[in-house]
Amino acid sequence: MTAHPEGDFDDVIAFAWDGPVGAAADAARLLLLDSLGCMIAGLGHATPRRFADALAITMPGAVHLPGRIAGLSEAGAAAVLASAMCWDEANEGLARAHGRPGLAVAPLCIAALAAGRVSLRAAHDAFALGYEIAARAGEVWRIRPGMHVDGSWHALGAAAAAARLAGGDTQEVARAVRLTACQIPFALYAPIAAGMDGRNSYPAHAVLLGAMAAAAARAGMDAPGDGLAEARRIALLHETPASRAPAGEWLIAEAYIKPFAGVRHAHYAAAAALQLRAVLDGRLDDIKALRLETYAEALRYAANRAPARAIQAQFSLSWAVAAALVQGDLGPSAYNDAALADPALRRLEALVEFAEDTALTQAEWRGARLIVKLASGESHQASVSAIAGDPGLALDAEAVLAKCQRFAAPVIGKAQMARLAATILAVGAVAPRDFFAGM
Repeated sequence: MTAHPEGDFDDVIAFAWDGPVGAAADAARLLLLDSLGCMIAGLGHATPRRFADALAITMPGAVHLPGRIAGLSEAGAAAVLASAMCWDEANEGLARAHGRPGLAVAPLCIAALAAGRVSLRAAHDAFALGYEIAARAGEVWRIRPGMHVDGSWHALGAAAAAARLAGGDTQEVARAVRLTACQIPFALYAPIAAGMDGRNSYPAHAVLLGAMAAAAARAGMDAPGDGLAEARRIALLHETPASRAPAGEWLIAEAYIKPFAGVRHAHYAAAAALQLRAVLDGRLDDIKALRLETYAEALRYAANRAPARAIQAQFSLSWAVAAALVQGDLGPSAYNDAALADPALRRLEALVEFAEDTALTQAEWRGARLIVKLASGESHQASVSAIAGDPGLALDAEAVLAKCQRFAAPVIGKAQMARLAATILAVGAVAPRDFFAGM
């Protein structure tokens, strides 16, 4: 690891410029595909579609997203795709960045493909470059209590990707990143706590900030290289220089792809619930008590109880337990109106008792133990210390393709999702035509 200066990414730009090869390239393609599947799944919800219509008023253009009549500009389309990408809380993440480096980068790359402006190879290279910048910015930028991670450091990766997609050289990309660092925003957790979905506009902001910074860099504007360090000191009150991964290692190869929808912290609890569901064999009505033991960060970030709205449920450990027990899964259907009104799910969620597993907290490791007690006096428990996506348990191409079909096919159909998947996973520099045609 290397320390100060936190805002200097020139070495990373030089390292990542030509794109990854081998296993890192394979991981990048799967990550971009998963991101696309999450975007399309998000467009199945009414609010992202209304967002697209609203943005089309001031950002009209020739890009037509699935299911939308109004055309958007490339930047407007990317903003909508960013909002849609996190709508089901099912998109990628990077543990060391404490967030999702692809959240504002992938939408810019997909929008550029949809506009027919870049080749597939150019989109892949821009995605990897933006991801590497954003991942390291996430390592450096540590939010304070009450803040939300989305929409802050992501903008640095968006700036790098947007500048590269516009044909900028390494110097132009570096300027775009520096410009963004000097105006990095921070966002609040408050909408989630209040059950409001405004959090889903945060990544759209990061996309548009990155696109603007890229344009400013192309015009020759610049900013000092210590902007990110200064922002950390002034906005976050961090006095100690941060460390980040040096150039020379592909952080994109460490990213996790979620097997479930909802905040990652709740997936360990859901996995434990699924194990117990198999043991209980239809006896959910006999459950009288549930105790969830997990690490402190999960309890701090996802302890929402009795969620009234989808976004609260997506950040609720107790809801994840109940939904997994009742539905046998933790997909988008765990957060729809029918699930939120399900009395069986509500009953189980109310039974969940939280406790910190101090050993997990002290070891800085993730996991969960779920203990269920039945009316008969029986007690069963399940412990989960690793889930799909954790180091050594990466989802393979078949699993990612299956997830995309499961999440996105209800919006565009299986054949169209298969076509898009084949496009993203193709190797070469073929420029796709009519990326979203017929959708």
